[in-house]
Amino acid sequence: MELGQLVNGTPVTEFILLGFGVGQQERFLLLIFFAILYVATLAENLTIIILVVLDTHLSRLPMYILLSNFSWLEICYVSTTVPRLIFDLTSLQGIISFRECFLQFYLLFSFGTTENFFLSAMALDRYVAICHPLRYPQIMSQDFCYALVVACWGLGFMAYVVPVTMMSRLSFCGPNIIDHFLCDAGPLLSLACPPLGVTPLVCQTFVNIFVFSNVLFVVLSYGTVILTLLKPSFEGSRKKAFSTISFHLIVVTLFYGSVVGMYITPEGENQAEVTKAVTLFYTSITPFLNPMIYCLRNDQVKEALGRLRKRKVSLLGRNMTV
Repeated sequence: MELGQLVNGTPVTEFILLGFGVGQQERFLLLIFFAILYVATLAENLTIIILVVLDTHLSRLPMYILLSNFSWLEICYVSTTVPRLIFDLTSLQGIISFRECFLQFYLLFSFGTTENFFLSAMALDRYVAICHPLRYPQIMSQDFCYALVVACWGLGFMAYVVPVTMMSRLSFCGPNIIDHFLCDAGPLLSLACPPLGVTPLVCQTFVNIFVFSNVLFVVLSYGTVILTLLKPSFEGSRKKAFSTISFHLIVVTLFYGSVVGMYITPEGENQAEVTKAVTLFYTSITPFLNPMIYCLRNDQVKEALGRLRKRKVSLLGRNMTV
């Protein structure tokens, strides 16, 4: 990756992240908050992964294969931003090198795009399970499910290679100060020297294609599911099915609601602060909330936890006997 060039030819080797622009006491409180949030997010998502891996019943179910990968994705997603944010809160200036900045930018958008695809994959799983229950074992086989997982990860990481490469080759004008707590497309483009060529258009086009195509697929999938559940034949199982997909819809709404919020950020003096708040929500808060939403009141997860506890008690009993 070539370093960006200033107008006078001096290479840009670093950027300064302004962060939240608060006092020392507020910085300390934010540091504690984000440290607790990060540890809790790791613990929640790791619990789901371990539970799915250790429980032979859950590990065979397509939904939980997808969910365990989704939890691993959330760990990666939050680790792209929060540790760096905590580090910057301990220093007076959030200095980040040119390469580190663009690496964070690439990983952030790659994990975000991968999450788009996983939300679509889980919507597909619920669509097949409810709309085509007799064909569900054949369609959502383990082989197909693992192929879906590989496709989500692969497409997610290939999606933003071109835009990030194009942006990294732009020349950057002074000052090299980013009014944000992470390296994002908008603030980086605002520091680039004109002419920018087709780079902003390419970046926006890629975002629009991958975000709105997945939004459309998710809306159509859950829309069809809801219409199917309203049929008289589902009267007996409607409540349980609605309870299941309602949690999925909450996760989808949280993620896409915050992402779409980035497109309707109001112009004005507070635009940067609103952008930071929205970005903070979908990069830090939603990875913490998602495991609780998916597993709250989930009977299969509760049963798996019960089986795991019994297994531990049984092992302890055997060790004490020996």
